[in-house]
Amino acid sequence: MTTTRGPAPRRALRGLPLRLAAALTVTLCLFPVYWMVTSAFRPSRDLQSYEPRLIPDAWTFDHFRTAVQADGFALFWRNSVLVTLGAVLLSLVVALGAAYAVARLRWRGRRAFMLAVFIAQMAPWESLVIPVYIISRDTGMLDRLPTLTLVYFMITLPFTVVVLRGFLAGIPPELEEAAQVDGCTRVGAFRRIAFPLLAPGLMATSLFGFITAWNEFTFANFLIIKQQDNRTLPVWLSSFQTTFGTDWGATMAASTLFALPALVVFLALQRHVTSGLTAGGVKG
Repeated sequence: MTTTRGPAPRRALRGLPLRLAAALTVTLCLFPVYWMVTSAFRPSRDLQSYEPRLIPDAWTFDHFRTAVQADGFALFWRNSVLVTLGAVLLSLVVALGAAYAVARLRWRGRRAFMLAVFIAQMAPWESLVIPVYIISRDTGMLDRLPTLTLVYFMITLPFTVVVLRGFLAGIPPELEEAAQVDGCTRVGAFRRIAFPLLAPGLMATSLFGFITAWNEFTFANFLIIKQQDNRTLPVWLSSFQTTFGTDWGATMAASTLFALPALVVFLALQRHVTSGLTAGGVKG
């Protein structure tokens, strides 16, 4: 009996361009991160060398000591954590109620409400700078961390509503109706039946909100926060640039420390991200 081995090599050759494209994409995306991390460990003489090397010849922790001992490190870290967690939690609570109302209830203006949410999600953040500044100035809310928390909440809320609404639309309402027949109230049925099934959607939106609020720089630096004690970590990174130049080693070390929380959160939630974002595209 004879077997043909031709199709397998041909399939491998056809898939080779896709593999090369994927490898090139991964390299282009990861190389800046690799250079940032390795530069954080390079001695200053290597950073100032005219012949950069991909693999450092020597390693040092001096740049991390400089970054940690910089003025305001602990204070700015606390500010970023409080603002980010506050914005994420507030967005989840409000978006969960709005998504449930859109996905489960029938009321006049529901489609117009979702259209407004989509428009808010598509609006560029830069277009909100002047309105947010005017509102904050007129209400006396400039230079306050709660104002920054509300701004990040406003930025992440539309995406959170869209994803949770799509995820709720993918959960059969008959499950909650069966629980109500057994004696549960509407709120009790949602808490016991639908809410546990929302975990992937909650994780996906939490990750998006965390990364968005954690990395945001424009509002925190140029618009709302002017007082030194109320600034966040992205603004802290600019403190390593002085009139005498930029301390690139300390800047790279500070950037590495700044990226670690987002990386940890992503690794912890990445199993739920794909299913949560996919469920957000369900038509309801």
